Amino acid sequence: MNPSRVLLIVYHSLTGGTRQMADAAAAGAASESDVAVHLLHAAQVGPADVLAAQGYLFATPENLAAMSGQLKDFFDRCYYPALDRINGRPYASLICAGSDGQNAARQIARIATGWRLKEVAEPLIVCTHAQTPEAILAPKQIGAEDLERCRALGEAMATGLALGVF
Repeated sequence: MNPSRVLLIVYHSLTGGTRQMADAAAAGAASESDVAVHLLHAAQVGPADVLAAQGYLFATPENLAAMSGQLKDFFDRCYYPALDRINGRPYASLICAGSDGQNAARQIARIATGWRLKEVAEPLIVCTHAQTPEAILAPKQIGAEDLERCRALGEAMATGLALGVF
């Protein structure tokens, strides 16, 4: 079957945690045959990718209480070319945080509001509790329960797209 809808998962990951979350979401979304899943690093995504998708998952680590610079760069490059052309499309966010993640979630929500996207799930925040420079920079291993939550979110996004719920 040829997928008729596209779920774009845009991610940046410094220590691997966010990548694991995005991979799990992509695996969940892949269970829906009517949806093509495009999992792309933020640096690879251009306006054409955004315009071609019917739904979005934005995945970022929390860096200095903010979304990553790479995800911000993606938004900077794609915001105006997509403005008023993707209104009403669904989105959700995945955040790999050291302590909180709420500010990164707010930043994504604010940009998504400007794009007039529709939030279809609360931000999924996984807290690693990394607080020292060594722990913050160390490779992350996201637990099975949190990866299952990411997988379920990806599956729900793809199912909603396939069924036209969003």
